[in-house]
Amino acid sequence: MSVVWEELTLGLLDAKQLLRVFTRLLAATLLGAAIGFQRERAGKPAGLRTHTLVSLGTTLLILSCTAVGMSLDGLSRVIQGIITGIGFIGAGSILKLSEEHAIRGLTTAASIWVTAAVGVAVGLGSAGIALLSTLLALIILALVGRLEHRIERQKQTDTEEE
Repeated sequence: MSVVWEELTLGLLDAKQLLRVFTRLLAATLLGAAIGFQRERAGKPAGLRTHTLVSLGTTLLILSCTAVGMSLDGLSRVIQGIITGIGFIGAGSILKLSEEHAIRGLTTAASIWVTAAVGVAVGLGSAGIALLSTLLALIILALVGRLEHRIERQKQTDTEEE
């Protein structure tokens, strides 16, 4: 029975460490959910669940590696793997519409990538940086998106007038 207990508490040396891990996992969940909620409201294919899981998953990987005492060099390779893997998820959300010569899904791919970076930051203990980055991402996704739509409508109006 002691082996089972040791396995369940590996990386959780005391109550303070358990609280630290719980706080980071919760922060990653909430920050990923904030970005995902915005994407969900905008009607994008990768929404609340996807962004929440990406942020939680990246934080989990970082916390697990640090819990077993992985070196900074090893942790760096894990982060590189996360970034590469998230690139594949993002690539799956990009569509090329051949008839229109348009590409859709780049912003969704970028939001997934930023969400992974937020999870890494939280996992490394930089929750403040993660929070500020999440706020900036939300501003970019919501406000800059509206600005882009206005510019696009103005272009269409200008083209129709010619």
